[in-house]
Amino acid sequence: MTATALRANQLSQYNREAILSAPPARLLTMLYDRLLLDLGRAQFAQETANWDVASSNLLHAQDIVAELARTLNDEAWDGGPNLRGIYDYVMQAMIGANIHRDVERTKECVRLLEPLRQSWHEAASSITVAAATAPAGGALGIG
Repeated sequence: MTATALRANQLSQYNREAILSAPPARLLTMLYDRLLLDLGRAQFAQETANWDVASSNLLHAQDIVAELARTLNDEAWDGGPNLRGIYDYVMQAMIGANIHRDVERTKECVRLLEPLRQSWHEAASSITVAAATAPAGGALGIG
């Protein structure tokens, strides 16, 4: 195994372990980060007429949105149904962007999802800060 292949294998293992050990809020931000990365790559590939790369990234982004939608509990909070609507809309937009090779639809998905990504990061940070500043056992309602 070459040194490059070994490093790639180690990085892959590290990423797997990071995902498996991440708390739910961190997993959500990781999904959003990868979703926006995929859309950015798809956009660049569409702008350079690299349709295979664009398609691959759009399909992966669709998989992420499908997972986000699958795990969304619409009834957990008032915004749940609206978030589901956004997921449904961007899913259709990504499909259209892929079929019609339409970079504007990909850009629209980025415009819709980037503020959500930022909001989830802020929420995850506030959870982390709250847990770190809570008295021992207080975050769990013990003591």
